[in-house]
Amino acid sequence: MKKSEYQSYDELPLFLNAKQVAKVLGVSPSSAYELMHEPVFPVLRVGSRMMVPKEQFIQWVVEHTEGGERN
Repeated sequence: MKKSEYQSYDELPLFLNAKQVAKVLGVSPSSAYELMHEPVFPVLRVGSRMMVPKEQFIQWVVEHTEGGERN
């Protein structure tokens, strides 16, 4: 697993693209794109772009990490 380059949620931009999602989760960009196509993942479509709102992403992480803590 790749190491996340972010140390806290405060460092994240308001909207994340697939590369940023991959960096936060420590996965490959292709895995992030695959995740972003899942119906339960919080994606905002802007034209052909897929963006992930920061707060919804954090909530998704908390819900999928057995109550993981927010930084």
